[in-house]
Parts: sequence; C-alpha cells; structure tokens
Amino acid sequence: MKDKLNRNIDYLRLSITDRCNLRCKYCMGNKDIVFLPKDELLSSNEIERLVKIFSELGIKKLRITGGEPLVRRNFREIVENINNISGIEEINITTNGIRLEEELEFLSNKKIQSLNISLDTLKADLYRDITGGGDINKVLNSIHKAIALKFKRIKLNVVLVKGKNDSEIMDFVNLTEKYPIDVRFIELMPIGLGKEFLPISNDEVLSLISKERSLTPFNKRIGSGPAKYYKTEKGIGCIGFITPISHNFCEQCNRIRVTPEGFLKLCLHWSSGLNLKELLRNGSSNEKIKEKILQAINDKPDKHNMEKKEEDKNFDKRYMNRIGG
Repeated sequence: MKDKLNRNIDYLRLSITDRCNLRCKYCMGNKDIVFLPKDELLSSNEIERLVKIFSELGIKKLRITGGEPLVRRNFREIVENINNISGIEEINITTNGIRLEEELEFLSNKKIQSLNISLDTLKADLYRDITGGGDINKVLNSIHKAIALKFKRIKLNVVLVKGKNDSEIMDFVNLTEKYPIDVRFIELMPIGLGKEFLPISNDEVLSLISKERSLTPFNKRIGSGPAKYYKTEKGIGCIGFITPISHNFCEQCNRIRVTPEGFLKLCLHWSSGLNLKELLRNGSSNEKIKEKILQAINDKPDKHNMEKKEEDKNFDKRYMNRIGG
C-alpha cells in the first residue's frame, strides 16, 4: 500500500486490549481509568479476518500491543490465528514483561521476530514507583528466559524522564555489553499523562554515552521501526535511539495502527482514521473494507505535530493504552 506521499505502508501495530496490569506514571498513573467493555473490543475472529485483509493489501509485519497484550485471556488464540496467515512474515510483541515468562515457550515456535520489553529502570524500588507497584523480578526473569530460548531479537524500551531515571543511562548501556539484547532510548511523548513530565532529548543521551564509550553506527536493519542503532566496542547488543520529538522521522513512516476497539489510526498523534469494527459488524464484504482502507491510507497525515505547544481539536487526547502505543 502507498499513501499520497508514496510511503510504503507494510507494518501494522495491532492493539488487542486497553487493559494493563501496571499503572505507569506517564501512561495511566493513578487516574480512575474506565476500560472498554469487552464487547467493544474486536473479537479473536474479527482480528483474524482483519489481519487477513491487511495482509492481502500488503501488510507483512505486525506488532501486537496493548495496553498490555498478555492480559487478554485469549492472547494465545489471537497469536495462533495471526501466525497461520501466510502473508504475515513476522510478528512482534510489545509487553511490560510481567506475564511474559509464562508465555515464552508458547511463543518460541511462532513467527516472533522481536520481543520489545518496556523497562524504564533497573532499580526495584523505582520500578515499583514508576509502575504503580510492579515487581521488576518478574520482568528480569522474563528477559533471562527469552535469552535462554534464543529469541531472534530482544529489545528493552526505555523512556527517560528527567530527574527520575536519567541517572541509569550507563547501567542500560552496560546491559548491551553483557547480554545479546538491544536497549532503545525513547523520547517521552507529550501524549496523555506524558505531558506532565520532563523529557530528555536523545541528543543529550547520545552525548552523555559518547563521553564514556566509543560508539560505532550499526547500519544493519533491525526490525521495522525508526530507531538508529550504535554499538560500543564491547557491545554484544545495540543501543538504539527513537526520536519522535527532537528528530521527526515521519517522512519514513511505514506504519498504521488498529486500536483495541477496531479503529484504524493513520498516525499516533492525530484522531483521524476509519472505524473498521463498524464495517466488520455491519456485513461489509472484504472487498468493501479493502476499498475503505485504501481510501483512508491515502489520507495518512504528512507528520505529527507533537512539538506544538497549543492544542488542536484534531489531536488524539486519549491515554496511550487506548491509542495502542
């Protein structure tokens, strides 16, 4: 699929739930969150049908997200169904890692190309504070088991918040020299509660690391995302930088999103898109749904506007768990 800017859209981020077993401060915090009723979520069969349609339109790579995808009761059924769709060449999963250890054996013989595990600190007490009570040992156990099972790529997603976890940057760098994992520093985005915290630009992070390590650009393609990777001299894994704010990469965007309630989002930041669930449930044929998707893709926004200070009625103001991360 091509949009009006001739960007090749071959990557779908599929959110299967808005629920989560953590309450991270920059995501949901301790707010009173009202989750979607279960019948508002796409069913397993609807997800399978939709992914087949997208695969026929050219989607080859799929990432399962949430909320926290592993809290959905029929998570395995959804993965199994997607795994059997011939056009999908790779499946990736983004998770907080709390329940990952118990799913790794099941996932080990699927089309899983990467496990992206959100981990913003290596300190147990700070982890409890950031996540609203999470147990870091469950995450660390999941990481070590994934390494033992030799998953193709294991990536730690680290969102840095000034004055909170920015003192641990080199601790995360050290992990890439000890284990075959990649650490990706992701700039905090001003979405939902993220607006209430101070971000750190990845230029600052790169400068800090460069004072202590010699970094070499790693130009081999890693995954489908926009991260730029480096290696230290002792690096087994890579250090990645995802810079949605300081260095906009929208001109290379190859992705679309489907939210838990079946809404096709063309950009993380904008509210425009297409109600796929309505089409699925009102008897629309696969060909009609394809036609509507192609029309929507052609209107994919040129870029986000997260750097703007003033609000716009077209910005998506929901928390990240509802958008699909």
